[in-house]
Amino acid sequence: MCFSNISAIVNMLGYLGRKRLPPQTDYFLRPWLAAVVMFLPAVGLLSPALAAGGAPVVVAEAEARKMTPLIQVAGTVISRNDSRLAAQVDGQVIWVAEVGALLEAGDAAARLDDVLIRDVLVEEEASLAREQANVSFNQAEAQRLAKLAKDNHAAISRLEQAQRDLSISRSELVAAKSRIAQTQEKQERTIIKVPFTGVVTEQFIQAGEWADPGTPIIRLVDTASLEAQAWIPVTALPYIATGTRLGLTVAGKPATGTVRTVVPVGDDQSRLYELRLLLDDGAWSAGQSVRVAIPVAEARSAIVIPRDALVLRRDGTTVFRILEDNTAERITVKTGIAEGDFIEVTGGIKPGDTVVTRGAERLRAGQEVTPKQQVADE
Repeated sequence: MCFSNISAIVNMLGYLGRKRLPPQTDYFLRPWLAAVVMFLPAVGLLSPALAAGGAPVVVAEAEARKMTPLIQVAGTVISRNDSRLAAQVDGQVIWVAEVGALLEAGDAAARLDDVLIRDVLVEEEASLAREQANVSFNQAEAQRLAKLAKDNHAAISRLEQAQRDLSISRSELVAAKSRIAQTQEKQERTIIKVPFTGVVTEQFIQAGEWADPGTPIIRLVDTASLEAQAWIPVTALPYIATGTRLGLTVAGKPATGTVRTVVPVGDDQSRLYELRLLLDDGAWSAGQSVRVAIPVAEARSAIVIPRDALVLRRDGTTVFRILEDNTAERITVKTGIAEGDFIEVTGGIKPGDTVVTRGAERLRAGQEVTPKQQVADE
């Protein structure tokens, strides 16, 4: 149906709506007019575009800006403190912190039975008392013989022997004190304390099992101190340094991070280099996947348009440019580097050109449009 016929129908409906008709004509014609009025919007014949004389579209201007060629690499949010806490002494496990428990630095993560250690400690304390008694006796004997030897009432050899016994007893006393200190330290280490605040994520042993020194007990992860880990190619190394700001994508949402370090030793098999990024404040969680935008060349000048302006079809990628008479011109373009919501195009688009960002899928070359400037939040 051509536009002139549509206009005639609309005019007729308006005329009949204003005209007072005979009762019989009105009785039969009114329902038919109501059906036509309901049908026309359904097929788009009374759309605002036709009434205004052009298809409504949203537009934006092409612009020239500096663009950096980027590649997207996969990364993971990791904790800077992620430890497997192990037993330091042997003993039977009597308690282990539950998975999911939040522990503060210095809290107990597990306890081992210390009955045998306490028995050893009692024995060593008795040995210490004996050595203290030996020292006291040998010291007194050495002092007595020294006085006698001074008056020539005792042999020098007996004095030297007493002094030797005193030295030995003093050494034994030091050794006894050391054994007690070691046993006390073992007793303290039957309580496995966490070195930092974190969450228990795994239990490697259960209460009642026997733990030897080095046996893993729990895994503790610091959920507050997080960073992103990614692996980058050697071609990106010249363009990344400590403090460089890089873009991230997390669950489809943009974010940013700061390079903390680049490990300057590549992996033997993948030939990739480890990158660590400090994350900006946000709802991060350890183990979360991210994508990191990595520069691989120097920034260069490019003509960019919003990504939404591209019309992807089998015969190529096109953009609709709005001319001064508000008609659409179809331009075939080639895309280049992308950054955020903008993408580089070549092939006829110049800075300042007005391109369609919404509504281009329904346009035809030469069609009249009613443009609306795109705003930042659209």
